[in-house]
Amino acid sequence: MIKNPRIQYRKTKSTGFQFLIYLLAFIITLPLIAIIVYIFREGVSNINWNFLTNVPKPVGEIGGGIANALLGSVLIVLTASVIAIPIGIMCGIYLSENTTGRLSYWSRLAVDILQGIPSIVIGIVIYFWLVKPIGTFSAVSGSVALSIMMLPIIIRSTEETLKLIPFSLKEAGLALGLPYHRVILKVIVPCGVSGILSGVMLSVARIAGETAPLLFTAFGNPYLSANLGKPMQSLPLLIFNYATSPYEDWHNLAWGASLILLIWVLLLNILTKLTTKKWNVQL
Repeated sequence: MIKNPRIQYRKTKSTGFQFLIYLLAFIITLPLIAIIVYIFREGVSNINWNFLTNVPKPVGEIGGGIANALLGSVLIVLTASVIAIPIGIMCGIYLSENTTGRLSYWSRLAVDILQGIPSIVIGIVIYFWLVKPIGTFSAVSGSVALSIMMLPIIIRSTEETLKLIPFSLKEAGLALGLPYHRVILKVIVPCGVSGILSGVMLSVARIAGETAPLLFTAFGNPYLSANLGKPMQSLPLLIFNYATSPYEDWHNLAWGASLILLIWVLLLNILTKLTTKKWNVQL
């Protein structure tokens, strides 16, 4: 059998490009693997039960933990989610139902611009909007700053997900005599719950490690506190403060807190994938 040189060349070229793609895909995972391995190596030896349940010790005392930062991060992120999720989903529904029009155009433009604003700028703005008028740093002001960062992700994911749902589903609901709002809430939104939940979880993972906005708003607190109206510690703030300190034991606490934060973000991303798969609706 005579082999065609042209076909042989095309096969060789295709194999070469396939190998190059595999090689590049492996290379882009190396930074992630290196970061995870390094943080795990530095932080795993510092994690124990006392580390998770105690508050930081004063300078010079051995021990201490990050219980105040763990509680603060959970409360701040939870409050930010309560603020951002309903607003983001409703805005995404509106934009998906109104593809044309002046208001929808400017709304999309505002979402795009908001997504590109640096987090530290959002922190400064909330500082002058909330912290200065109130007269004190607080967890609520930090949650407001983080909720603003969550909005573009939730809005865009909701809008793009609902746009993919066939228009025939809406027609069927309206043909049965259902009011327009019930068709949206009972038919369209449940069909897009996979993409909406994915956007929500990604937005939570996005803000979980933010430090800059909290420097101007929540500020930090060395004590265990659940008062949202007062300064509150969080994992990113604790890592920043301890990593820049001159004390070796604080550096160890910063590595342990970094590993906890890394595990939290990874679990949120994995949960996003599992949630998307579980709630995926075949249309």
